[in-house]
Amino acid sequence: MTAAAAHPFVAELIDRHQETLSGALAASASRDYWSPYPEFPKAYGETGTEDGRAAFEAVLGSVFAIDGQPTDGELVGGESSPYGIELGVSYPHAEAEALIDALQTARPAWAAAGPAARAAVCLEILARINARSHEFAHAVMHTTGQAYGMAFQAGGPHAQDRGLEAVAYAYAEQTRLPQSASWTKPQGKRDPLSMVKEFTVVPRGLALLIGCNTFPTWNGYPGLFASLATGNPVLVKPHPRATLPLALTVRVAREVLTEAGFDPNLVCLAAEHEGSTIAQVLAVRPEVKIIDYTGSTSFGDWLESNAKQAQVYTEKAGVNTVVIDSTDNYRGMLANLAFSLSLYSGQMCTTPQNLLIPRTGITTEEGGKSYDEVVTDLAAAIEGLLADDARAAAILGAVVNPGVLQRTVQAAGGEYGELALTPRVVTSPEFPAATVRTPALIKVDADKPDDRATFLSECFGPVSFAVAVESAEAAVELMRRTVREQGAMTAAGYTVSPEVEAALVEASLDAGVSLSLNLTGGVYANQTAAFSDLHGTGANPAANSAYCDGAFVANRFRVVEVRRHS
Repeated sequence: MTAAAAHPFVAELIDRHQETLSGALAASASRDYWSPYPEFPKAYGETGTEDGRAAFEAVLGSVFAIDGQPTDGELVGGESSPYGIELGVSYPHAEAEALIDALQTARPAWAAAGPAARAAVCLEILARINARSHEFAHAVMHTTGQAYGMAFQAGGPHAQDRGLEAVAYAYAEQTRLPQSASWTKPQGKRDPLSMVKEFTVVPRGLALLIGCNTFPTWNGYPGLFASLATGNPVLVKPHPRATLPLALTVRVAREVLTEAGFDPNLVCLAAEHEGSTIAQVLAVRPEVKIIDYTGSTSFGDWLESNAKQAQVYTEKAGVNTVVIDSTDNYRGMLANLAFSLSLYSGQMCTTPQNLLIPRTGITTEEGGKSYDEVVTDLAAAIEGLLADDARAAAILGAVVNPGVLQRTVQAAGGEYGELALTPRVVTSPEFPAATVRTPALIKVDADKPDDRATFLSECFGPVSFAVAVESAEAAVELMRRTVREQGAMTAAGYTVSPEVEAALVEASLDAGVSLSLNLTGGVYANQTAAFSDLHGTGANPAANSAYCDGAFVANRFRVVEVRRHS
C-alpha cells in the first residue's frame, strides 16, 4: 500500500495495516481460509465476555450520544430484546436535509484522500470494532435474537471479515489502473506522438445503507465499507428493531475519522421510529448515488423501481432448495440438515426451506429409504439435536419478530400441511422470557396445486417443507424453476449419482445460484466464509449482487482521465 498522506496518523495507519490488507488481497485470490480476526471468544482476553457485557449494559436505558452529528433535538428508540430484557436506548434524530448537507460537506476531502489512505482508515475502524467484539455480540444478540455464540461469531469477527473483504476488493479495483501513464505512438519519419495520461478515481456520491433486523453487521458491513473505501460518505439507516449494533459502528467510525483528520460526518446515523418512512425519503434524494439494502422483496423491488438516481444493491427474499436423491452417509446427511434447519430458528436468508425427496425414496449405505422414512428420520434428528433446552436455546436463539412467530403458530395448527414435526416452546435457562421455538417440518406434494402455492413462497423462520416429487430429475427441474421464479440464496444436493450431480450443477449454473453438494460434516448450506465463498450471485431474483466480487465495489466509483501532451 503506497500513498502520500498529509496527516501523520494516516501515514501511520497505512504502515500499520499493510500486512492485513496484503493478506486479504492474497486470500481473495487463493480462496483458502484466512482471517485476521479470531472467531473464538477467549482470544479476546479472559475477561472479554464480562467486559463486553458490562460495556453493553452501560448503554442500556441511556441516550446514545453521537457528538457532532446533526440533530433536531428529538430522540427515537423502541428496540426490545427478544430475550425479554429492557433495552431503553434512545438515539438522536435528524431531518434528512441536515444529514445530507453534513455528508456533502465532508465528502471532498475524503474523495481526495486516495484509495490507500481510505483503506487504512477503514481497516483501523474494523480493528477497533474487532477489539470490542464481545460488546458488539451482546448488542447483536439482544436486538436480533441470535444466541450469544452466533452473535459473537457472525455479528463480530465474521462480519468484520466481510467488511475487510469489501475493503480489499475496493482497493484492488481502484488501483487496477495506474495513477499516471506515458503514451507514445510512433509516427514513422515524424516525431512520435507523446502524451501523459492521469487516471483519477472519482466516488459516485452519497451512500445509503439500509440495515436489516436479523444480521445488522454481517449484512451491513459489506456495503458500508465498500462505499467508504471507494470514497463515498455513508448514511447508516438501521432497522428500528436493530439500531444499537450499527449505532456502535457509526460511533467507532466517527472516532477514527476524526483522529485521521477527516470530518466525522462522513458516517452518520439516521435513526427512526418503527413505521417511519425515512428510508423512502432518503432513497430518492438526488444526492444519494448508492443504496445497500437487505430485507423484504417488496421494499427491495420498490428501491430498484424508484431510486433511479442510485446504484442499488439488494438482497431480498428467496426459496432455498435441497434436492435429496441418494447418500453414502445417511446419518451425516440427517445431522447436517437438522442443524441447518434449526440454526437461529431458520431466520437466515440462507436457511434451506424446501427439501425435495422422490416419492419412491432414496438410496443410502443403509439400504433404500422411503419418502416417509426420510422425513421421519429427519424429524427425529431435529428432535434429538434440540432435546435439551439449554442446547436448543444456544442453537435456535430467539424469534425476532411477530411475523415469524405467527408462521410457527400457523404451522403448528396445520395450516401449511401435514406436520411431520410440530414446533414446541423452548425455555431458555438463562433468559426465561425469551421467545424460542423449534422448527416445524411439513409434508407436502409437488403435484398438489394447494401445496405448491404454499411451499413455493418464502416462509421465513423455522418452517420447512418435505416435498414429495416424482423423481430426482423432477426434483432438479423444480429446483431450477424455483430459483428462476422465486430466487434463492443457496441450493444444496445429496447424491452419489454422477448423472444427478451433473444435472444439479447444470441447473445451478443455469438458474444462477451457488450449490453445496453432499454436506455431512461441519460445513452447512446456510453458512459462507469470507474471502472464499460468495454470498449470493446477483443472478437470480433473491439478490442483484454478491458479497463480495468486483461488481459489488467497482460501480461505486468512476475513473476520470486527464491527458496532455508531454
